[in-house]
Amino acid sequence: MKKIILLVLGITIISCSDDFLDRKPKGNLTSDTFFENEDHAIWATNAIYSNFRSWEYCGLPYIGATDVISDDADKGSTQNDGPFLAEIDDFFFDATNQTFSSIWKGHYGTISRANLAIEKIPGIKMSETLKARLVGEAKFLRAFNYFRLVQWFGDLPLITSQLTENQYFTQERKPKNEIYALIEKDLLDAISVLPEKSKYKSEDLGRATKGAAKGILAKLYMVQGKFGPALSLCEEIINSGEYSLLTNYGQIFTREGENGSESMFEIGAVALQSSVVGSGATPYNMVQGVRGVPNLGWGFNRPSDDLIANYEAGDPRRQATIIYVGEVLPDGLTIVQNNPEILNARFNQKAWVPSHAGLQDNGPGNIRLLRYADVLLLAAEAANEVSNSAKALTYVNLVRKRARGTNTFILKDLTITNQQDLRFAIRKERRSELAMEQLRWFDLQRWNNQAEVMKKVGKQFIVNKHELFPLPQSEIDLSGGFLKQNKGY
Repeated sequence: MKKIILLVLGITIISCSDDFLDRKPKGNLTSDTFFENEDHAIWATNAIYSNFRSWEYCGLPYIGATDVISDDADKGSTQNDGPFLAEIDDFFFDATNQTFSSIWKGHYGTISRANLAIEKIPGIKMSETLKARLVGEAKFLRAFNYFRLVQWFGDLPLITSQLTENQYFTQERKPKNEIYALIEKDLLDAISVLPEKSKYKSEDLGRATKGAAKGILAKLYMVQGKFGPALSLCEEIINSGEYSLLTNYGQIFTREGENGSESMFEIGAVALQSSVVGSGATPYNMVQGVRGVPNLGWGFNRPSDDLIANYEAGDPRRQATIIYVGEVLPDGLTIVQNNPEILNARFNQKAWVPSHAGLQDNGPGNIRLLRYADVLLLAAEAANEVSNSAKALTYVNLVRKRARGTNTFILKDLTITNQQDLRFAIRKERRSELAMEQLRWFDLQRWNNQAEVMKKVGKQFIVNKHELFPLPQSEIDLSGGFLKQNKGY
């Protein structure tokens, strides 16, 4: 996917050359004339992935809507920095908070690119096998985005084609079950045509795979309480032999761990000189980076006291997840200096990247969106829900075994067989394993215990309101009343 990023970048540079001053028609490409050959089909699919690296998709608003709003993290940075995130952290937000309009734009913009590819690629004369794969990738990416949105907002406008000018402002929300149905169909279509990870060439690692589509479909089934089908999908992934846990947990989030054996879906990024238009980098690393020397990041997304207390004694994952003041960074070269402007400073180590070209907004770190440990824990959870504690224990203990490494005195294998107690233990394990990976809020929503957990950590959560985000007020206004707001806002 590094080459894919460079390809998209090249298109951007060509389109932004000095010739833009000459407005005479010279065969300019539009959505109507672009889809003529195989290269166009590939570029259009690559453009969907590219949007995953935008500010609206993976920048500060995304961190607010996933980690900061949960019990895993606090706003971070300095007290007066990012007031819109403070509103998210304290549940004092309303529909005008920029978090919601940003993630809405980022995800619907990505869906729009996917819709265009799905609509146009089938008409191109090209390899039928490649054509089917590219449409499968686009459907996977569309499903991934709708799955995020429906968990955040509930009922949604369901857009599956390019809209005319008049249609933009007349969209109505469809029931979430209709959204679920589209997600399921898109993922089943993707599963039928996408290759396994091992079938891709090295330069294509990062593209959607059969395993990734099964993993996201398993997550959809878990949300719907379809534990048997979810377990079956997870076990198909486990038995495929395509994935394995890395020996060293801390290596997952380093350069060496990118697209490793544990990676099921991650968005590639590459640092280029900041003066280059259309960089393949992301703001994801910058907004969470150490504020001050040596990283010069923004310092948002501070791991919470409650998260730290969740770890069992001696759990190495805590150290691999959180950077503390005075700690030597993973490059072994620098120590985090105390920043007197930040109270109890600590940072998300999973988002850390070493020195790179350009400024901090030129973040080169791949963004991990689905990994094998997540699937193992989903399998454990689903198995427990269908009263198969033996199978549940097998899967959760694989994750614990990797985490403890060679230290046999910590993270002993679980032996619980009582369903409720094992349910609690698996949920605790998910938090320790997947902390600060932007998954916690979705887990709490799926378990229907957001109110209990948020109130425990002192957040002003209102029942029958804060389970969902408000639709952006700007979208409500533009619709002229077609879009109805969520309850309580």
